Parts: sequence; structure tokens; C-alpha cells
Amino acid sequence: MKHMKKYILTIVLSFITLNTFSEYVVDQETISVDLNGVSIAYTTAGNQEDPAVLMIMGLMASHKVWGEEIVNSLVNSGYRVILFDNRDTGDSEKLDRLGKPNLYWKFFLNSIGFNFSAPYTLLDMADDGVALLDHLQVDQAHIVGASMGGMIAQIIASNYPEKTNSLVSIMSSTGAPHLSQMSDSNEENFRNVEDIDVAGAEAYGFFPDAMPRQLTAIFKAGDRSNIVREIAIPTLVQHGENDTLLPVDHGEHTAELIKGSQFKVYKDMGHNLPPEVLPLVIKDMVRFFKDNE
Repeated sequence: MKHMKKYILTIVLSFITLNTFSEYVVDQETISVDLNGVSIAYTTAGNQEDPAVLMIMGLMASHKVWGEEIVNSLVNSGYRVILFDNRDTGDSEKLDRLGKPNLYWKFFLNSIGFNFSAPYTLLDMADDGVALLDHLQVDQAHIVGASMGGMIAQIIASNYPEKTNSLVSIMSSTGAPHLSQMSDSNEENFRNVEDIDVAGAEAYGFFPDAMPRQLTAIFKAGDRSNIVREIAIPTLVQHGENDTLLPVDHGEHTAELIKGSQFKVYKDMGHNLPPEVLPLVIKDMVRFFKDNE
């Protein structure tokens, strides 16, 4: 249970303390549409005729966390960027009505191999992304996901290959149990979840109230190696050398399972997209897109 609490705190702190993302807040209105019985907020940038890129953010993060630099760089490279808020975050519907799971209990059941219920699943969130593409009448898109968003993107690439031009999985994981656990190096920075300034977090695009439901979705998904292994779409895996939340072997394992994938490791990058590394991440992403069109 102590390990579980530390895991939760690390995820929260690794996102909320990021000053990288907060420097590039995308500030434009969203449009809401009912998808799979949930109101999903989205926005687009670029020309409608250009190849589409669907961008999926991570745990409790709204689309704004992607930031203006990466969005504008993709638009200037000739892409239509589609961003949306995962259910429970940003301007999308908050699902408090589904209850607040007891994460310690869910983690325990998961650790002993027991099945358990979840308010919603990663598959549900993947279906939201595909439904948005259908709503926008986009036949196919490059699918980009970061962290939990990478897990969702992997599911889309595996389950909906006809909708996926290519896959970019950033600082994500297969969920395989043999992979490294998070580092203890930042333990001194931990603080109780109850101490989080929710309003302050939301100002930076993070929605802590979504965390219990979204973490439960990750726990329930468990080891997704079989799903990832079935991906037959051109794939780029990008990972930070200094990632202490999902260490680099998580990205390496993802790349190993996807035949023909490319694996890029970035120095001075952890579980974030630091400004000194972001231009290279974008450059590699755009080059990969161009090679697979």
C-alpha cells in the first residue's frame, strides 16, 4: 500500500510540477460534442485539407498541456492538428457521477490477479478518439499520445488500423509487469494527494479529480503487450532517457513488440517535454510523418 501511495504521488507531482508545459498554454475555444454518451470537447488547428494528426494527452491532463509550440510546428509543417480533452478533463464532461474508486483497493485486487470494475476503461477513451475522427469526417490520422495518452493511442492503432496512418507513442508503456518501477530519487518531493491545490492544477490544464478514475482504467488494462504486439502500423516510440515515472525500458519494450518500429531516446528528457529537447522531438515526429504518407 505504501508503494501504491508513492506511485500515485509521483504521477501527480511529475505533472503538476512541470513548468515545461505551462509555458505554452493553448488558449482557444473548444467545441463540445456528444460521443459515446459523454460530452467531449475538442479544437482544431491548421487547414482542413491537410493530413490530420490526432493528439491525446495523459493522465488528468487537458489538451492544453500539449502547448502552442508543438501544435504550431505541426501546423506549419502542413498538418491539421486535432486536440481534445479526454473524458473527465478540461472542457469535456466530468464524470463524478461514476464515483471515486478506492485506488488502494483497486491496486490490491490488480496485484493478486482479481478482476474488478472501473468507471470507464482505456478502450472507452480510445473509442472517444475514434468517434471524434468520425464526427469530423476524418478517414485516417496520425495518432500521437503521451504517457496515458500513448496507451490510448496504442489501442487505437491496434483496434482501428484503418483509422491510423501512423502511431507516435511518447513516454508511454505496454504495462508489462517485468518493466522497471518508478525511481525513488524524487521521494523527498512527495506530499499528500490531499494537499494538491486543485484550482491551481486546473489553471495549468490538469484535473486531479479525474485521477482516481483514470488510474483505475490503467490498472484494469494491466499488461497490454498482446495488444501492442498486434500493431501493424508504422510506429515511432519517443522516450526520455531520464524518465523516472516510466523508465526508458518501458519505451524500449513498446518498440520491441511493434515490428519495424523506430525508437528514439532523448537525453535531458524525463517524463516531460523540456523546451531544450522539444524541437528535436517535433523534428523527428514530422520527419516520421512525412516518411509514412
